[in-house]
Amino acid sequence: MEAPPVTMMPVTGGTINMMEYLLQGMGFCNVAQAGLELLDSSDLPASASKSAGIAGSVLDHSLESLIHRLRGLCDNMEPETFLDHEMVFLLKGQQASPFVLRARRSMDRAGAPWHLRYLGQPEMGDKNRHALVRNCVDIATSENLTDFLMEMGFRMDHEFVAKGHLFRKGIMKIMVYKIFRILVPGNTDSTEALSLSYLVELSVVAPAGQDMVSDDMRNFAEQLKPLVHLEKIDPKRLM
Repeated sequence: MEAPPVTMMPVTGGTINMMEYLLQGMGFCNVAQAGLELLDSSDLPASASKSAGIAGSVLDHSLESLIHRLRGLCDNMEPETFLDHEMVFLLKGQQASPFVLRARRSMDRAGAPWHLRYLGQPEMGDKNRHALVRNCVDIATSENLTDFLMEMGFRMDHEFVAKGHLFRKGIMKIMVYKIFRILVPGNTDSTEALSLSYLVELSVVAPAGQDMVSDDMRNFAEQLKPLVHLEKIDPKRLM
């Protein structure tokens, strides 16, 4: 389960065009007419590029040791924190796999916008590549995102709360977070931890063609052993 925090990078007009292209390709002729606004503001998050990632987990009792290690390796000694609510929507069509969109919003930033994310199918590419690579489109939207998705035929598959820390090393992001299941649908105040461990994800969002990124990720991951072993994400386990 992937749960990156919603703070990413500046919106560009190209990102808006790409998200509109994706939605129109699914039969949504005019996003604006359907009532959804794709926000074009320099202080709102979005990206349209390739996403590469590796992941692992660390038990609760080893969390502080990992945080200490990351403080010494990363650009920010004090990590950013995040508390996000994510909803995963599916749309079944003629294709074998359902179309998946993720709606996410920060719970600890007043007035934070909804954030819509699309992740493409994993690239086959070089089997020796150390990270899972997919097309990625991210953009902030208006308040009515979830209503828009439901009206367009999507159904919510699951939702959860992600709480954790975000470190940065150059263009790499290292997220250490715990997933909480929501006990009462729609009520983010009623949650319980999904496991006795924290997920650890190392990710990069970069333009296509930067194949050396996966090597950089592997080299960084080696420095976190034996506290955590980060590996290429198995596509079959993606939700």
